[in-house]
Amino acid sequence: MTVYALTLRIQYSFSPPVGGGRQHLRILPATLPLQQEVRNCRLSLAPDPLDRRDFTDFFGTRVIEIALPPGMTDFALTLTAEVDRRLPSPGLDVSPSLGDLQAEIATHTGLDPAAPHHFLPPSPRIPEDAAIAAFARQATAGAETVRSAVAALGRALNTAMVFDSQATDVDTPPDRAFAQGRGVCQDFAQIMIGGLRALGIPAAYVSGYLRTQPPPGQPRLTGADAMHAWVQAWTGLDSGWVDYDPTNACFASDGHIRIGFGRDYGDVAPVAGMLRLGGGQQGSHSVDLVEIMRNPSS
Repeated sequence: MTVYALTLRIQYSFSPPVGGGRQHLRILPATLPLQQEVRNCRLSLAPDPLDRRDFTDFFGTRVIEIALPPGMTDFALTLTAEVDRRLPSPGLDVSPSLGDLQAEIATHTGLDPAAPHHFLPPSPRIPEDAAIAAFARQATAGAETVRSAVAALGRALNTAMVFDSQATDVDTPPDRAFAQGRGVCQDFAQIMIGGLRALGIPAAYVSGYLRTQPPPGQPRLTGADAMHAWVQAWTGLDSGWVDYDPTNACFASDGHIRIGFGRDYGDVAPVAGMLRLGGGQQGSHSVDLVEIMRNPSS
């Protein structure tokens, strides 16, 4: 078990002042049985919202809805929490072949939030794309199991794409990011999801936080960790969902702290809603994920 101290800071400035608005915040780390436990979670908002409502969306993500007052020139949010993270052993690969996966999907008759049926068709931000589908077929040729196909596609995408924080924005469609071969974690995740779905593998978009490590010999910088996105793929009745991070070409580690999941970025955007703007806005955010305890035996 690893225990982290999490701090998220988000700041916006507006000119001229805003006329008010309503926002949905999906920023709270999730509690996952046997994997992730959240303690001492606190959220500070300045100015105080006119109204606040907490609820859980269909996919189980905790949402904070706030009504912001008119006349704001600045808005600041600070989230702090302690997160206990346990990473179950991956065990043996008991996932079926790609050819047998469809039969296993068909036997899953429920439509609960984690049902694979929600994550197989195209979604609003991840439509079908012939180039991504062809890339996925080529990358997974020869994969004997669904899980090995997930890893093969993630590695191939990591090789084909360059991480470039200036190349895309939150509204860049996956086909454009793939065509230019550059993007950020959101793009890597949504391209991989499109490829997996083209192969008949249900795939979800996961939002969370990532613990990063500085280069050897350099100090760790406060606020240098990140909000992050990765992929969750359904690999069969016996092996279930697995988390893969194509930006870093690896299965999720204990440094991946989950917020929630959905069909694509639109379902789990950290901040979404409406503001009455008469001009421009500037924003920034920082994440600090500090390891405060590690117990390898738990």
